[in-house]
Amino acid sequence: MHDARGNLSVIESSRDIPFEIKRIYYLYDIPAMAERAGHAHYNLVQVFISMSGSFDLHLNDGVEKRTVHLCRANRGYLVQPWTWRTLDNFSGSSVCLVLASLPYSEKDYIRDFSDFQRLAAERSISYK
Repeated sequence: MHDARGNLSVIESSRDIPFEIKRIYYLYDIPAMAERAGHAHYNLVQVFISMSGSFDLHLNDGVEKRTVHLCRANRGYLVQPWTWRTLDNFSGSSVCLVLASLPYSEKDYIRDFSDFQRLAAERSISYK
């Protein structure tokens, strides 16, 4: 919502995003040339939002690769489970807000890209 006093953005669970928010976290003070994430999730759904500055979100579902440049606080990007993600190209003073569908659980992470590729291929075969 925009008026002469500035902008206001609202996020409501299960209304503005397709899940109930169970966890919120943010990344900030990220050094130049740093890369974050570098993993996938079995079950977690997330929305990434650039609250300040900008960054690139690189996605790979085992079949398709995509890069999304996030640079607006009123726009987010939904990332589904079984998607490898990395974040980089952070501008100075960037802040990345993440809304998550589940509380933190190490068991939900796939941290090795080779394992992700193998599991994604097996998963794809089982759907055919």
